[in-house]
Amino acid sequence: MADDIPILLFGAGDRHNFGDLLFPHIAAALLPGRRLIHAGLAVRDLRPYGGHQTRALAPLAVALRDQPLHILHVGGELLTCDAWQAAVMLQTPEQAQETIARYERDPEQRRAWVAQTLGLGDHVPYCIARNRFPRAEKVSYCAVGGVDLAARPAEMRDEVLAKLRSADAVSVRDEVTQETLAAAGIAATLTPDPAVLVKELFGDDIRKHAQHGEPAQVRIAFPQGYLAVQLSADFDDDATLNVIAAQLDGIAHASGFAIVLFRAGAAPWHDDLACYRRLASRMHAPAVWLFSSLHLWDICALIAHSRAYCGSSLHGRIVAMACGLPRVNVRHPDQAGQITKQEAYGMSWEIEAMPTVAAVDDLAAAMMQALTVDREQLQRQAVEQARCYRQGFALVSAVI
Repeated sequence: MADDIPILLFGAGDRHNFGDLLFPHIAAALLPGRRLIHAGLAVRDLRPYGGHQTRALAPLAVALRDQPLHILHVGGELLTCDAWQAAVMLQTPEQAQETIARYERDPEQRRAWVAQTLGLGDHVPYCIARNRFPRAEKVSYCAVGGVDLAARPAEMRDEVLAKLRSADAVSVRDEVTQETLAAAGIAATLTPDPAVLVKELFGDDIRKHAQHGEPAQVRIAFPQGYLAVQLSADFDDDATLNVIAAQLDGIAHASGFAIVLFRAGAAPWHDDLACYRRLASRMHAPAVWLFSSLHLWDICALIAHSRAYCGSSLHGRIVAMACGLPRVNVRHPDQAGQITKQEAYGMSWEIEAMPTVAAVDDLAAAMMQALTVDREQLQRQAVEQARCYRQGFALVSAVI
């Protein structure tokens, strides 16, 4: 029976990043009764944060070499996460700093460390080479991203394209990635990100977490409402933080809402608590809360019960979309003139009235505009996005 064949759910769920923790939950909920294997590049137990316990790909490929299985890449910007980035993000923050200092200027030693750490020699390890599992019956990619794939080194690009050509089904989450693949002769369907289903599938979990712990404390502390605000660690220079602090103060005074700063990921190169503390120290808004919980469903509850989301995380935006809430992404100054994954996703799926990505000095204006968008329109969009994802997932999962 085809249903007896296990499905390897593969992605970056082996590190603490909001979206990557969500994807396996979405896939598992849409594959009831199937035998599932949760895998990443490393053995990790992220269940204390609401994630999964993952098995490492390299030893798993040996153990399952002679076993029929299906492989499903569950989502994320997998097509452009190179091996160095992947390996560093699997370290603790302290280990990551030491590793970068040791190997960043020594490419040969860096490659050796990456290969030893991951047990793989791939340039893009979060895309599985089909021949790594000789008995794999189907290999699928669902709503993955690769916005800057065209700009990546040729050996990296060629590896990704070869892996995708050997797949049985490929869908991507933005039109920029879709066009890049089309130019290489790969027909990928366009499907929203899996997180558009988070409220529909896990609304009960989100409500339960909203009633307890820190999410409940925030709701009690700010009956007037609050904005859920998040920034990645690369926003930590003084000049940028000064501008953002002033912009958030302006939003708070104009809207009357509190500002709640939260982390959407604790893996290296994601969000850093020290950055948030420095930002909070520069603010003069009457109510600022530094949200400490890193639990997946606490973060979802925080966003779901906010008045709006503002930040650099794409999945902060998409969870807000799923909840029918206003949202604005902020662009790092160094990304001016580039199409980021946040902008590419907004171009592909956002309604015209909703701002997509704002420069740091335009953040207040963009957020105030977002707050004026009709809420019924946002709720209709949330329902339609969920429907589109289910349709796209059905096409990919049909082969398994």
